[in-house]
Amino acid sequence: MPELAEVEYFRRQWDAGIGDRVLKVSLHPRKYLFRGTDTSALRENLIGARLLRSEARGKRMLFCFSGDNWLGLHLGMTGRLRVESTSFRPAKHDHLVLYQRDRALVFTDSRQFGRAQFHHGKDEPVWWNSAIPEIASASFRRAFFEDFLNRHGKPPIKAVLLMQSGFSGVGNWMADEILWRAKVLPSKRAGSLTPKERGAIFRATRFVARESLRIMAPDLSDPSTNWLIHERWRDGGKCPRDGTILRRTTIGGRTTAWCPRCQR
Repeated sequence: MPELAEVEYFRRQWDAGIGDRVLKVSLHPRKYLFRGTDTSALRENLIGARLLRSEARGKRMLFCFSGDNWLGLHLGMTGRLRVESTSFRPAKHDHLVLYQRDRALVFTDSRQFGRAQFHHGKDEPVWWNSAIPEIASASFRRAFFEDFLNRHGKPPIKAVLLMQSGFSGVGNWMADEILWRAKVLPSKRAGSLTPKERGAIFRATRFVARESLRIMAPDLSDPSTNWLIHERWRDGGKCPRDGTILRRTTIGGRTTAWCPRCQR
């Protein structure tokens, strides 16, 4: 599932079309990813509209068009954005294509856990507004972090890190990376963390978010080999610190990897 840096990478793909008008829209209106969206209004309003800008919040993206038109996209588990030539013909899973003079902006999603939303109006859509601070920004402060953990003390800390209402954009691999760097056991209840552990998790959260954006967002480059991400998926994967064989279990419904030596 795309996480913070991957979402930013895909958002930037469509920025190639900024400044150009949409000449034609191709979509699959009855597909699940358009749930709750007026696809007729989407088509009618976007044709002739110019793409002005885009932004990302966590795992969501917003594309702003002239004429007070807003397109929100969530990649879900298998969603992807890409740019094709104007001769592009949509395949089965290419559910939304915006054709411009020099390119086609494509949203594809094979499993349809993603979502496309449309809004026509002067103000930003209600579903985009959020008071949740972005973890890579200065607004993600220690006070917010502490308050969130205090309100979610019963679940394991791994499950808490996956809550988008507190850690916007963090997914499975990022949560494991954060806890490995903080040397905290993923199954430990959030309410039982020591002040030292909380501080380590806060610092690791900021670091992983900012560094993954810096390294991966431009072209999906891999982080350096001293990141857990390279080992957590592999059978027999080893801790980048000391070579200890990683362990795995399911926490919060997600496969979780940790080092039994570093994270006790």
